Amino acid sequence: MRSGVIAQKVGMTRVYNDAGEHIPVTVLRLENCQVVAQRTDDKNGYTAVQLGAGTAKVKNTPKAMRGHFAAANVEPKAKLVEFRVSADNLIDIGSELTANHFVAGQLVDVTGTTIGKGFAGAIKRHNFGGLRATHGVSVSHRSHGSTGSNQDPGRVWKGKRMAGHMGQTRVTTQNLEVVSTDEDRGLILVKGAVPGSKGAWIVVRDAIKSGTPEGAPRPAAVRAEASK
Repeated sequence: MRSGVIAQKVGMTRVYNDAGEHIPVTVLRLENCQVVAQRTDDKNGYTAVQLGAGTAKVKNTPKAMRGHFAAANVEPKAKLVEFRVSADNLIDIGSELTANHFVAGQLVDVTGTTIGKGFAGAIKRHNFGGLRATHGVSVSHRSHGSTGSNQDPGRVWKGKRMAGHMGQTRVTTQNLEVVSTDEDRGLILVKGAVPGSKGAWIVVRDAIKSGTPEGAPRPAAVRAEASK
């Protein structure tokens, strides 16, 4: 099991394949994605690597986190994420991961926070059909209808689909294809849509259902300057 990466969503565009067909892709950019800490089975009870991405101002970084970054000899990071890895896939602290960590054609799982939609009705939020347009229904065509039961249990069940806050939730989209990567510019092009707004932090991992392809670098694709 390899580490994933932390990327920033740039936006969507399209690319063309050899057949001339256009493929909608989401552009993800790696920015200073470095290993900040390691978690080992002997010391912590599990094996993982902690990655940091982006850049944070020192004045906005708490003192405890300043010491954490100083121990790793890296600049303060805007985003920290832990990735569970196998013992043979631990990465040295300070190493910077590149976009070539993933290979073209492989499947990945991406995790992000969806765009908040505010308060939404049941039709928009849960795709309800609404009430009838005629035959006695007036004013409440887009209402969600009855929410209760009989005298027993005499209450509304938890989890009942109703109007409420829509969006701004953590979502994982599985099995998206990596169309191409650009190591120099730190770009990963993923086929299809990725949850989150432009500029949002996205976590990209090897697809759990299809595993890691044979051609993928192990334990990770590391920039040469950071690997020494």
